Amino acid sequence: MKKTEVECCDIFQIHEELVKKAEENILDEDRLKELADFFKVFADTTRLRILSVLFQSEMCVCDLAEVLGMTQSAISHQLRILKQMKLVKNRREGKTVFYSLADGHIQTIMNQGMEHIME
Repeated sequence: MKKTEVECCDIFQIHEELVKKAEENILDEDRLKELADFFKVFADTTRLRILSVLFQSEMCVCDLAEVLGMTQSAISHQLRILKQMKLVKNRREGKTVFYSLADGHIQTIMNQGMEHIME
């Protein structure tokens, strides 16, 4: 990654209208915390691997563990976090619990992230 220099203004000047508009529209601290927590979930490669596998189809913990070469316990731990953040959902079929993406937003977020880093 190359180092980028940040340019600053040559004079100090406050643009009152821009500042007022920004102050009126900034998210409150609770929403910002929720958003930060949401994005923290995407900062873990294991969770990203699980989400990318679930793009293909729903799977049970056993299948996910096999595909990712991990223990069921490790997968379950990560699925719990993903479920708490409403990124995955599950359904029971007999004795088997299948996990899938909660909705299309998750794939969109990951696709846009990939587009951004590939630029």
